[in-house]
Amino acid sequence: QVQLVESGGGLVQVGDSLRLSCTIHGRTFGDSPITWFRQAPGKEREFVAATFWNDGTGRGYYADSLKGRFTISRDNAKYTVYLQLNSLKPEDTAVYYCAARDHGLAYVAGEYRYWGQGTQVTASS
Repeated sequence: QVQLVESGGGLVQVGDSLRLSCTIHGRTFGDSPITWFRQAPGKEREFVAATFWNDGTGRGYYADSLKGRFTISRDNAKYTVYLQLNSLKPEDTAVYYCAARDHGLAYVAGEYRYWGQGTQVTASS
């Protein structure tokens, strides 16, 4: 059984940083993407960042509005994908989810089969 387990969320001050983790249990995803989404209250789930499990370059794919503040990385030996959130703003407040699928990169949440339970990030002034 595949499980994605997120952790690392919390309540922080505006301008602070957090590192979220997504640990994958049950299988590996080869050439498929592991993707972070987020969902703020009253809004749709939106793409944040993605990385390919077998990509040796460590390249990340980002929502344009988040480039430069968020960084995705992974530790294959630990079956874990990280999302570093820097210079947090109130509008970053959301539940952050990691997701996986068995095909290429997709930017729409409905294209993903596997989901974690989410971790809450709140940036408050």
